Amino acid sequence: MFDQPTQFKQWTLNDILGHLHVWNWAADTSLNNPSHFDEFIALAASAFQRQQMRDFERNWLKGLEGEALLNAWRDYLPPMCQRFEQADPSQRVKWAGPAMSARSSITARLMETWAHAQAVYDLLGVVREDHERIRNIVILGVNTYGWTFKNRGLNPPEPAPYVVLESPSGAEWAFNDPSDQGFIRGSATEFCQVVTQVRNIQDTELVTHGDHATRWMEIAQCFAGAPESPPTPGTRFTATTRLP
Repeated sequence: MFDQPTQFKQWTLNDILGHLHVWNWAADTSLNNPSHFDEFIALAASAFQRQQMRDFERNWLKGLEGEALLNAWRDYLPPMCQRFEQADPSQRVKWAGPAMSARSSITARLMETWAHAQAVYDLLGVVREDHERIRNIVILGVNTYGWTFKNRGLNPPEPAPYVVLESPSGAEWAFNDPSDQGFIRGSATEFCQVVTQVRNIQDTELVTHGDHATRWMEIAQCFAGAPESPPTPGTRFTATTRLP
């Protein structure tokens, strides 16, 4: 089962678990051993330039896959989170791009884990049950409004749209200044799906109004790296049959 390709770039479950485990380790090392992180990121950057990142991650894992990889990822995560919890949230840590705060670093790990996990849920035919902690991903999505445009060499249109979302518990979360001219309304889960590019806006029930809001949701990207395009409508969905 771990070698089955998902709807995300045909990555297998092994690819996804390995990617998450490698970069959890990288974030942890950036916080606690910056010089060691420098060595790692130099090798990773070289692999990225050669378009060999998956090979780099597999080599780093030294053949770890399947149940053993799943257990390694599970076992490493709790103590890593504890180390971030004990850190100064404003501490600056290095990353592949610009340095960020420790708080932003661990939030990015939450976001990436949540986003890549969607491909796993989709393959397994399981509808995920979200909780209020996805507010962290919502905030990251809202805060990267400007980044989405600047990353594409565009000037972010102002003002940023009003965002009103229903949380998993049914509470209302609102961001930016209220406006009838430009807004996004709907499910917090679907907003997270769009800004992490695991769903196309057309495959959700989010309501957008105004040019700024509509354009943002067409290209939203809350993660670092080169500009990426959302999946084509209808290509990312939860399988109707659950795998055993």
